[in-house]
Amino acid sequence: MSKDNQSVVNNAQNRQQEQPLSGYMLIFGYMGIFIFFAGLFMLVPLLVLIFYPDEITYAPYFVIPGMVCIVGGYVLRIIIKDKKMARLAHHEDTVLVLLVWILTIVVGSLPFLLTGDYDFTRSIFESTSGYTTTGLSIVDVTSAPNIFLFYRSLMQFLGGVGIVLVMTSVISDRYGVRLYHAEGHSDRLMPNLAKSARLILGIYLLYTVLGILAYVISGMPVFDAINHSLAALSTGGFSVKATSIAAYQSLSIEVVTMVLMILGGTNFVVHVFLLRGKWKRVWRHGEFRLLVLLLFLFLPLMIISTMRTLGHGFWQSLREGSFQFLTAVTTTGFSSIESFKAMPLIFVSFVILLMLIGAGFGSTGGAIKQHRVLLMFKSMYWNLRDKMMHSKTIHTNTVNKAGDKVIVTDKDIQNNNVFVLTYLMIFFAGSLVFTVAGHPMVDAMFEFASSLGTVGLSVGLTSTTAPNYVLWTSSAGMLLGRLELYVVLIGLAKMIGDASRRKA
Repeated sequence: MSKDNQSVVNNAQNRQQEQPLSGYMLIFGYMGIFIFFAGLFMLVPLLVLIFYPDEITYAPYFVIPGMVCIVGGYVLRIIIKDKKMARLAHHEDTVLVLLVWILTIVVGSLPFLLTGDYDFTRSIFESTSGYTTTGLSIVDVTSAPNIFLFYRSLMQFLGGVGIVLVMTSVISDRYGVRLYHAEGHSDRLMPNLAKSARLILGIYLLYTVLGILAYVISGMPVFDAINHSLAALSTGGFSVKATSIAAYQSLSIEVVTMVLMILGGTNFVVHVFLLRGKWKRVWRHGEFRLLVLLLFLFLPLMIISTMRTLGHGFWQSLREGSFQFLTAVTTTGFSSIESFKAMPLIFVSFVILLMLIGAGFGSTGGAIKQHRVLLMFKSMYWNLRDKMMHSKTIHTNTVNKAGDKVIVTDKDIQNNNVFVLTYLMIFFAGSLVFTVAGHPMVDAMFEFASSLGTVGLSVGLTSTTAPNYVLWTSSAGMLLGRLELYVVLIGLAKMIGDASRRKA
């Protein structure tokens, strides 16, 4: 080979070596990082064995999948190690987030599956409910080992703050920012993404510890306090009691739970203002005002319905109504009553509406989100105002977000309304699937609103005896709700489109 030809070959090889890693090879490389951390996370429940050594027989159910993930993640990580990496291309961030969540859910189901007590469908259902912080469960908590109870709460802790957020706390802005937004986090508390993630984790851990202390002071056993604090702040709702918070029959425990639920359902930017004493900015926050408005609209009617229908006294009705209002609107799913079947229909209807509205943007909660509902009603007012005034005056429409006025464009309104309409269409479609199993429409709407909104309140439709198609519908709803619909829909469309192009 001549020197000129050799030079051409060498230049081509150099260009190939300098070509940044992109596409699905880059996605799989990133997944290796997440899988590695997922494996480490699987080993954390083993700490319970220090206090419950008789449960050592359950250790392999966590060690085996944990070590497989650690090794598998390390192997995938080699793909991008010491290589120049391109930025994630259009919609590749949604593909990565979707794949990370699906893989985490599958891995998370393995301890349940390995016990032999749960089939694949029910294992996936429990794992999905945990990581999406829904709280619907097919586990009998009265007989489940403590290591599994703690594992369920840990899943909600990680899922609440966000799998991607936890991982981006250790990677750079360049590779994490689009994933951060794709997972549903709308705000950065600090200019640097990794610092923002660490600040959120710090706030989250602070509230969790304070919640544990408050529960213990209120008379809750330490193990119960740890689990309920993790689940309340993550707006998850997994309990170690079959009848949830109602099992304790304690007003102080209910108050602690309500405070934690409010904190979990509030935008983390607002938490920063609270901790810094900026109360005026908190009050000006549009979602906070909407929450107060909903409280004054719904709570009196919920109180009156239980007083007139069930004959409860005012204070008992206030206690029941306040807790159920907050557990629904924050999408937590704890309950202070034994069964919603016994509650008045109007009471149940209000809970369904609250589960559809959901928590604040940038919180650990799910559903449509209060900001979208606020924007939808404001856009209705703006439209009516412009039609009635018949004026050519151009108005600047704004909403107050985290204490700042944000200009709203027609495109923003259109996107918002399309999201709400899409959400409601999926809600009604899922509810119809539940009716196929022979359930009344109201019960079906209640259960699927709980699944799609990642709430966890139940009228008993998603039990261990439920048909597989009901559990899979519920699992799909939980994932759609946690990842804000579009991440799932766009991610699936992207992967299907890429596969079709490869075949062509």
